[in-house]
Amino acid sequence: MPNIKSAKKRVLVSAKKRLQNRKTKTDVKYHAKAFEVAMTGDDTAARETTFKAYTSSVDRAGSKGIFHKNKVNRTKSRMAKRVNKA
Repeated sequence: MPNIKSAKKRVLVSAKKRLQNRKTKTDVKYHAKAFEVAMTGDDTAARETTFKAYTSSVDRAGSKGIFHKNKVNRTKSRMAKRVNKA
């Protein structure tokens, strides 16, 4: 355990940020699974709405620095190909 006041604060801040990052990653995973389920179905409207929600959550994670911008663009590109192909 740190003894210096600023080090103690960094421990608290990093723990708080870790929880926020975990929530954002969980949100992305949730939308990814919903997108996969929508892709197996026949409903085109469901595909579009889940695709929009998924890209939005990935963009949010990228803007917060949780995902690298290249990962964000690669993921969105792959999902767009799948939606357009289906």
